[in-house]
This record gives sequence, structure tokens and C-alpha cells, in this order.
Amino acid sequence: MNVSNRRILLIDDTPSIHEDFRKILIPAEATNPDLELFEAALFGTQAAPECLPFELCSAYSGQQGLEHLQQGLVEARPFAMAFVDMRMPQGWDGVETIEYLWQADPRLQVVICTAFTDHSWGDLLARLDGRDRLLILKKPFDNIEVMQLASALTSKWEMTDRAQLKMHELETRVERRTEEFKQASQALQLEIDERKLLEGQLVQSEKLVSLGQMAAGIAHEINNPIGFISSNLGTLAQYFRTFQEVLEAYKAAESQIVSPQIIEELRALKERLDLPFIEEEIPLMIQESRDGVGRAAQIVKDLKEFSRVDVSPQWQWASLQRGIDSTLNIVANEVKYKADVIKEFQPLPEIECLPAQLNQVIMNLMVNAAQAIGPQRGTITLRNGVAGEHVWLEISDTGAGITPEVMQKIFDPFFTTKPVGKGTGLGLSLSYGIVQKHRGTISVKSTVGVGTTFRVQLPIRQQPTEQE
Repeated sequence: MNVSNRRILLIDDTPSIHEDFRKILIPAEATNPDLELFEAALFGTQAAPECLPFELCSAYSGQQGLEHLQQGLVEARPFAMAFVDMRMPQGWDGVETIEYLWQADPRLQVVICTAFTDHSWGDLLARLDGRDRLLILKKPFDNIEVMQLASALTSKWEMTDRAQLKMHELETRVERRTEEFKQASQALQLEIDERKLLEGQLVQSEKLVSLGQMAAGIAHEINNPIGFISSNLGTLAQYFRTFQEVLEAYKAAESQIVSPQIIEELRALKERLDLPFIEEEIPLMIQESRDGVGRAAQIVKDLKEFSRVDVSPQWQWASLQRGIDSTLNIVANEVKYKADVIKEFQPLPEIECLPAQLNQVIMNLMVNAAQAIGPQRGTITLRNGVAGEHVWLEISDTGAGITPEVMQKIFDPFFTTKPVGKGTGLGLSLSYGIVQKHRGTISVKSTVGVGTTFRVQLPIRQQPTEQE
């Protein structure tokens, strides 16, 4: 880039000084380059190097000089240097003029022209604070000295400007490289976070697989004994009914006994065995046992429904309501000591989904709701419904609520407010991912000290591309 600048500003209230400077810096007779080359060839000398001409602009007061300087800046044609007279009775003196000039353009090189000792050099430097941009020229001045100052200071301006351009270019490169490094660091951090999230999801998936295998094992190991216990209880009930028939026949025959001794012995035996109580209690015990076996069978069924180990992990039509019910039974032990569960359910159509994953979402929201409730027993309310082509589920608790600061982070991977070792910070993050995978939405509303409501909305039918 060409940064040549030969523009000089002369500020002096004496017109003859301007004429003298013009004769020195802009000679009237132009040099003939061809003649210089001929002389160099004829006499064996070296031709003088070509020197760029100066551009001299005259100002007869400090105010006028400032106007010329400002106009040059507006036109992007700054002055490289200025010769400034020290004494100018009309308006600003030289020192004040230089102060204004440097306020407008700090790069300007300045030469003070003076024939007096009004100010010491130390005083000038202290007031103007421009040691690297300020020189002094004593009047009467020498023509060669003026030319040397003009050449040296315009060259200095050019070198300074070139250095600033290089510095700016270097700073631009550094900023660009810094930004590239920052972007690379952000991309690396994003990759690390994604890898951690995937690892966490893998751990959770392995837990679900283990849970499914455990459910299958429990179902296999418990269903058989439950089956023959239930069968035996049914047979036992039939046998007891047979004994009841025998007892009724005995009661009918008891009136035919004539021996007082036998009658007394039978009476004492019935009192000792409390036969009426046994007749009444055995059917109740059999029924309670059958109810207990039924509850155990239902728990196994709910565990299988929750983990869905009996089906392949493919998109399928399934009942969200059945998943809600089975999940509530699974987390019942977590909830029953903390809160009363209120169900405000409506009939739901089957939806196209991954049932086991949606069960995981429901379980996470239920466990979080129970854990949000403090020492005082609270309430967890479940609502569902249909909205157009979507179904929705809301889980509300009367817990402590979520602060706005925490609300912004609740779906972030590994973010948790629980003590160390009490939570991984993946529950809501994974739930968010599962709902997104189903092309649904999960939102939350919370008021500190009142409670929190999570709402999950899911499409009834998935798009074929999403299933693939």
C-alpha cells in the first residue's frame, strides 16, 4: 500500500515567509531528467535520484491552519507536517495552535519557527507533551535546514503510518487467529459435551436393558410359583367347601345323638376349637391370599410393561395410559410416603411411539415431583387429554418450585441441584431428548414456594422419515 505523503502546512502571519518557504520547497525551475541522465553519461557521474515534490498549503493564522488540517482529514488527504510560527499577534500563538492541531490529528509532525526565546524548550515540551513529534527552527533559518526538516519529517510520517498499517494488519491477523482458535475450542468443548451426553445415555440405556432383563427374570421366576400358589388356593377353597358340607351334615346329625356324655364332649370340643370362628375365617384368609397373589402378579406385569422386554424396540402403536398406570405402580414406593396422587384422566387414543422410552420420561417426572416435595406431605396431580392431533400429559407437584436461574439449566446434561451421589443430572436431559425424538414438546411452569408443572405433548402419529 502506498503511504507517501508530501503535504506540508505552513502557518505564519507574515506573507513574505510563505514566499520564502515556497521558493525553498517548490522551486520554480523544474529539473530536466533527460538532461541529468545525459550529464551523468558524459561526465561519468551518477544521476541524482528523483525526488517527489512537496505540496505546500499556506495559512495565515492558527484558526485558518486548523481549518485546512480538518478539511484534509475529511478528504482523506492528511498533512504530514506543519511549520508553525511562534508569534502570531492576531488570534492563537504558536503553542495554542499546535495544541488544537494535535487534538485534530495526533500524527502531525510539527516544527516551531521562532526568532525569540519566549519559551524555553523544556517549557514547550512540558506543555505540548509531544517530544517525538516536535522540533524547533530558529529564525533566520537556512534553506538547506528547511529542506532537510521537510524531507526528514515527511519520511518519518510515512514510516510511522506504514508501521501503523502493519501493526493494524498484524492485530487483524491475531484477532482472526484468536477467533479461529476460540471457535475450534468451542467446537471441541461441544464435542466433549456431546460425548459425555452420549456416554450418559449409554449408561442409562444399559440400565434400562438391565432392568428389562431383570423384569424378564422376575417374571419367569415369580410367575410360576404365583401360578401354582393361585391354583392351590383355588383348590383349597374347593376342599374347604367340601369340609363345610361335611360339617353341615354333622350339624344335622348332632340332634340324633342320645348319649349325654357324647353331647357334652362334642360341645366342649367345639368351644375349644372355636369352630364357628374357623368356618368364618378360612374363606377370608383364602381370599386375602388370592388378592395378595394377584397384586404380586400385577407388579410383575407392570414391570414388564414398563421395560417392554417382550417387544422389539421399534415404533409401534401403544397405549400411553397403560404406560402411565404401570409406571405409577413402579414408582409407588418412591411416592407414597411423600405425596397423595390425584388422577384427572381422560380417555386417550393409542399413539405411535417407543413405549419403553416414554415410560422412562414418565418415571423421571414422577420421581422428580416426589423429590421436590419437602418434609410436609404434598400432592402430585396427573392430568391428560387430547388436543387435535396430539395427546398431552401434565404432572404437577406442590413442591418448593424452581428459581428462574435454575429454570434455564434444568434440561442441560449433568446439571443437578441434588447432593453429590444423589443424582446424575441426566434425567430431564434424557427426557427432553426422548420427547424431541418423538417430535413432541416438553415444557415447565414453576412458582417458587408453590410448585411445578411439567407438560409433555406428543403427536398421535409419527412421520415415516422419523420412524426410519
